[in-house]
Amino acid sequence: MSAESAGTVALPSGEEISALGQGTWYLGENPARREQEIAALRLGVDLGMTVVDTAEMYGDGAAEELIGEALQGRREEIFLVSKVLPGHADRRGTVAACEASLRRLRSEQLDLYLLHWRGRWPLEETLAGFTDLMEAGKIRYWGVSNLDVAAMTELTALPGGDAVAVDQVLYNLSRRGIEWDLLPWCREAGVTVMAYSPIEQGRLLGVEALGAVARALGATPTQVALAWVLQQGVAAIPRSGSPDHVRENRGAVELRLPSEALDILDRAFPPPSGPTPLEML
Repeated sequence: MSAESAGTVALPSGEEISALGQGTWYLGENPARREQEIAALRLGVDLGMTVVDTAEMYGDGAAEELIGEALQGRREEIFLVSKVLPGHADRRGTVAACEASLRRLRSEQLDLYLLHWRGRWPLEETLAGFTDLMEAGKIRYWGVSNLDVAAMTELTALPGGDAVAVDQVLYNLSRRGIEWDLLPWCREAGVTVMAYSPIEQGRLLGVEALGAVARALGATPTQVALAWVLQQGVAAIPRSGSPDHVRENRGAVELRLPSEALDILDRAFPPPSGPTPLEML
């Protein structure tokens, strides 16, 4: 695999996007870290981590503004993702929120626009807003975040609802509940799954079994945790706040976990034995 590739996953349209991308939760909120965060985002793109995920919620738009500054002149290299807050997700509010995100991002179009989580507005309202945005050329695809099987079934039964491209959910070694029902459902429906917090915001990294696997493979615990997610056929968007962290994350792409390592991780982080409510952070 070339140094400029971070692996790929396919969207329902057949378009391939980078399997390992960059999350931006909490970025842009500390002026002292701004230059480092900008350097990290740019390096990530250089290394093929071209899915850049953000949301209007992150720092009340600060993360979007950071991305807009960091990636000026590189828009064509990026698969840009943002999200609408549930409180804004009626038809007109969805359009207005997207337009505000585009201004902060200094972009004319999003590649993917997600409902951040389900709120008080009917899914029909949000879907109508997504349709308006697609017709106006302001988004290319739409999807959802933090929706379980029941909600996804409801959504895809709506007129036009089967065009949902992505369900972005919490998924990592310690949060495997989606393997019972949501992950198989999405695979059957052709919906791409994208994992946020794929290393549980760092809380996984002290687990001895993960460290043992990493040592045996000459890798870091972060790389093993990310490689595990990627090996499930799921895209991952770890937050990347420093160039060193970006380089470490990128090292997960070439790491293939052998069956013995997977067995050790299954014992330390057992798969679900029954239905589990969808978890969120």
